[in-house]
Amino acid sequence: MKYTLLYITLLFLFACGTTKTIVDKPIIFNEERIQLTNAYLASRYGLEQANPNIVPRMIVLHWTAIPTLEKSFNAFYPTTLPSRPDLVNASNLNVSSHFLVDLDGTIYRLMPETTMARHVIGLNHTAIGVENVGGTEGVPLTKAQIKANIWLVKYLTEKYPIEYLIGHYEYTNFEDHELWMEVDEGYRTEKTDPGEDFMKAVKKGTKALKLKSAPIKTIQ
Repeated sequence: MKYTLLYITLLFLFACGTTKTIVDKPIIFNEERIQLTNAYLASRYGLEQANPNIVPRMIVLHWTAIPTLEKSFNAFYPTTLPSRPDLVNASNLNVSSHFLVDLDGTIYRLMPETTMARHVIGLNHTAIGVENVGGTEGVPLTKAQIKANIWLVKYLTEKYPIEYLIGHYEYTNFEDHELWMEVDEGYRTEKTDPGEDFMKAVKKGTKALKLKSAPIKTIQ
């Protein structure tokens, strides 16, 4: 009896350490946002679709550079873009992400994984976005977020034909790649998220999946 109880306890502890819960916390995705997303697919990528569905082949990790979950969520929640002159000329569709990971490692799903989110230039049509709360000097990303991102990448690769895992700062390396679809050669933004150390840690934790990194960009 004593050994049976010990076995059950160890099994429970093992399960707790290897499983996680995704909390659904949806942003607004009404008819207006659907229309704006379809328009984005058409104008930026030349993709005329009846709905804004995607087939995910890539996961892109980000940081929000916003110190709290609530403020990060509120940035993605509205349908239309607030004052962002660097982005609004391309589309009035608000930025968004499929997942938002809090500082304590809690994973929130903001929208369906197979619906296009606006989170990375040129690749939204095939990329799942994962935002991490924080990323500033005062609120750095945490070990709990690293563990949560590792778990989430493993979870997503079991569901979808994911080939690539990249940081947002690597997105321009795809400019000559078959997946790149941005039509405007002048539409680019400088990115550093989620930081090289964070990406190295997540890639180390998902090494067994053999996901591809961003292509090496040639200097001309």
